[in-house]
Amino acid sequence: MKILRAGDYKRMPWKNGKGETVEIAVFPPDASIDTFDWRISMASIVEDGAFSTFENIDRTLVVLSGEGITLFVDGSDPVELRQNSEPHRFAADTPTFATLLSGPMTDLNIMVRRGRAVCQVRRQTSGSVEAYATGATVVFALDSWTKDGFQHLAPNDCVVLDPGDVLALDGDDNSSFLVVLTTTT
Repeated sequence: MKILRAGDYKRMPWKNGKGETVEIAVFPPDASIDTFDWRISMASIVEDGAFSTFENIDRTLVVLSGEGITLFVDGSDPVELRQNSEPHRFAADTPTFATLLSGPMTDLNIMVRRGRAVCQVRRQTSGSVEAYATGATVVFALDSWTKDGFQHLAPNDCVVLDPGDVLALDGDDNSSFLVVLTTTT
């Protein structure tokens, strides 16, 4: 089990050069933006614009802060995403445009390479998390939590679980976290 602190995440420019992404975790660990099997990152969107395209990648998006966006994925109906929305999956190689609902927002972005990885993302408000026997389990704190009764997790911190690990989190009634399960195929 490994704790990743938000202040230690790697910052890099967006592929389209129009913003900055904060890389949280990537597999394989030495993979580039073009060679990863899966990647978890955060990005702030400050203006309406096109998303970077990634061939053979599926993307899952979760709004972390701000009012949210309306997402226009070519060939699909527009989707409004807010902080309380379910994670939204779409093809990253399809032209995609976002309009802000009201001011800047920050999202969590999970990308998996088709044929090499799959993912599930769920929001949880309490309880423990048990890691998959294979693949990676990443717990992303949306609010403040206490890990296993003694270690503080701040918003945007993560815990990466090893296969078989069990993580117990304690928070107040309004606290939540995201569980990202990735499996390489």
